[in-house]
Amino acid sequence: MRALIHNEFGDPAEVLAVETVATPEPGAGEVRVRTILSPIHNHDLWTIRGTYGFKPELPARAGTEAVGVIDALGEGVTGLEVGQRVATGGTFGVWAEYFIAKAAGLIPVGDAISDEVAAQLVSMPFSAISLLDTLDLAEGDWLVQNAANGAVGRLVAQLAAARGINVLGLVRRAAGVDELKEQGIGNVVATDGEGWRDTVTEITSGAAITVGVDSVGGSAAGDIVSLLAENGRLVVFGAMNSPVMEIPSGPVIFKSISVSGFWGSKVMGGMDGAKRAALLGELVTRIGDGSLTLPVEKVYSFDEAREAAAANFVAGRAGKVLLRP
Repeated sequence: MRALIHNEFGDPAEVLAVETVATPEPGAGEVRVRTILSPIHNHDLWTIRGTYGFKPELPARAGTEAVGVIDALGEGVTGLEVGQRVATGGTFGVWAEYFIAKAAGLIPVGDAISDEVAAQLVSMPFSAISLLDTLDLAEGDWLVQNAANGAVGRLVAQLAAARGINVLGLVRRAAGVDELKEQGIGNVVATDGEGWRDTVTEITSGAAITVGVDSVGGSAAGDIVSLLAENGRLVVFGAMNSPVMEIPSGPVIFKSISVSGFWGSKVMGGMDGAKRAALLGELVTRIGDGSLTLPVEKVYSFDEAREAAAANFVAGRAGKVLLRP
């Protein structure tokens, strides 16, 4: 079978290559899945660079989320059938024509959900709803987040709105405000213009912002902290721009700002089954009623993987970049 492999850590646009490898056989409790579509996530590319929390042995495969069709069942697998369409959001090495997954980690996908939506159902949407759920915000509360035009930012904004939570979004350029408006997401401020904090006050009417989510790092983390109310919380989700956060000590000291991290894999790994099922059910409901959308920017073939990796970071991208074997 064909699979995307990297023999060294580095820029995915330079090190990813298609290679022919043996088709794997499922072991006990495992399933072999024929890949239909797989999204490119930032953490996939960070893993290829060797800068993520998980560092595979080389040569390594890549990709962690996909939708596909069950091709073979391992010993002892029940409740799943060959030919059934399933999604996974925590299986490493799915950028291949076939991949092996733990049967318990697969989610059957109904006919009402398209391949394009099913391919990105778990990782980012589930991370977003898990993040929102851990923030313990009540209806009417305010949350501020940067990278508001990123995949998670868009999802958090839509999911929060459905729960009655107010979201203030920060973007680094004015064009991002219009991009989000086209998707029905408002309360967005561009930080590249003077007086943007005044705009924040106008949008919130001076209401207390109790939680901030930083996905950028650098000075952007400080911008978030500057907007938080007394006893506010900064939750670090990512570091798209810099692995170092520039946070002034004043607000931390005098407003008792607390800082914590959120790693979706760890949170989801420790989540009980009932909570996981409830959150997944909410996602499916939101997709069904249109309050949550999962747009696709473009679908690339495995042979175009390097181009797809580069496209993932193009400014103004409105949806996910997907890979097809």
